[in-house]
Amino acid sequence: MNTNQYRALDRQYLWHPYSRHSAIQENEFPIIVRGKGIYLFDNEGRRYLDAISSWWACNLGHGHPHLVQALTDQAPRLQHSILGNLSHPGAIELAERLCRLFPDKRRRVFFCGDGSSAVEAALKIAVQYWHNLGQPQRHRFVAFSNAYHGDTLGAVAVGYLPEFHAPFQSLLFPVFRVEAPFCGLCARGLQPDSCGQACLAPMAAVLSSHAAEIAAVIIEPLCQGAAGMRVYMPECLTKIAALCREHGVLLIDDEIAMGFGRTGAMFACEHAGVDPDIVCLGKGLAGGYLPMSAAIVRAELYETFADKPADHTFYHGHTFAGNPLAAAVALETLRIYAEDRIVQYARKAGEQLQAAMAPARDLSGVHNVRGLGMLAAVDLVDCNGQPDIARARRIAAWLLKQGVLIRPLGSVVYLMPPLITPEAALVQLAGQLRQAIAENV
Repeated sequence: MNTNQYRALDRQYLWHPYSRHSAIQENEFPIIVRGKGIYLFDNEGRRYLDAISSWWACNLGHGHPHLVQALTDQAPRLQHSILGNLSHPGAIELAERLCRLFPDKRRRVFFCGDGSSAVEAALKIAVQYWHNLGQPQRHRFVAFSNAYHGDTLGAVAVGYLPEFHAPFQSLLFPVFRVEAPFCGLCARGLQPDSCGQACLAPMAAVLSSHAAEIAAVIIEPLCQGAAGMRVYMPECLTKIAALCREHGVLLIDDEIAMGFGRTGAMFACEHAGVDPDIVCLGKGLAGGYLPMSAAIVRAELYETFADKPADHTFYHGHTFAGNPLAAAVALETLRIYAEDRIVQYARKAGEQLQAAMAPARDLSGVHNVRGLGMLAAVDLVDCNGQPDIARARRIAAWLLKQGVLIRPLGSVVYLMPPLITPEAALVQLAGQLRQAIAENV
């Protein structure tokens, strides 16, 4: 079939996630047929730099020969086997490797299918943990405003964004929602080096007043992604962890977007010296090649789920949890992260990306330029200082014609390229984004 035939069938049968009807009906979107390195290719041979790592997942780029080989080697041996009362080598080895990535290695890995399901598992584990201890009243959560933790109902409850989730508000359980830190545009006009993390006073107040009914605090570490790449300092995360310890509340760290090197550390929580009670992983876990996620849980929590003398079994699971194909690719992904020093490269290359984006501060209609590791973001405003969503869409369309794929978040345009992107390509990419901003006013 040619491109027009594919588009016609697409418009007749396919429902695109997070995509406006008009964008599909009116635009000549690419039909992607292959990927190699940092690029995607459409069926007409055009090349696109994947500047968002295919929804923040393909950290090692596309078509990595070792990941493809790991999948090819595993495919004829074992394609799927449940983890209910059975096991297989891939899940066992991967669980061990993941636990060894944390300071406290006495952990258990609960495999899931995608990021939302890992968050759902983490929320239920936290609530049942307190139930197991005879404190069922501790079933509430504290979450940040502007948070995003996925699109299943539990994840939406703690990560409610009105522009995404308003139709489902009546289905959600109540959450203590508190002000989120955003050091790039501090709501109090303070400076990070002297603010004393004043923005966390609301969280401290909620924990002080309601700890007896709170199961856990859940956070996106150092950056609220879907809210518009709202970056905050490690000192905030350090204080959040201290508040949780002070009040005996669990800390759930959602590393699905920021984990596996994106921030210049294996996990964002490392910047703050924090070792959370539950860590949610996904996206880059299997290199973005296959759906796989996990909730990594401290052993002392796991041990309360014993079935003797009372049955505290965690009756929760996913059909494809720990899938052998995904596990094989994830094991190879972790090996590449370590042996190729991907995280160290991302830290160094991230500095180059931030330097290359700095001149964008002088462009018209740019309100805030910020970054964190291999992530850079720009807020766009109109002449009245209001978010300029239409301009962000024009910039994305302009860049697509230049062979660069981005997806704005409202009026925020951002770059999250694969961690293997050469420094020269990063500089060129930043230059293309600056040009797009300058030419689309």
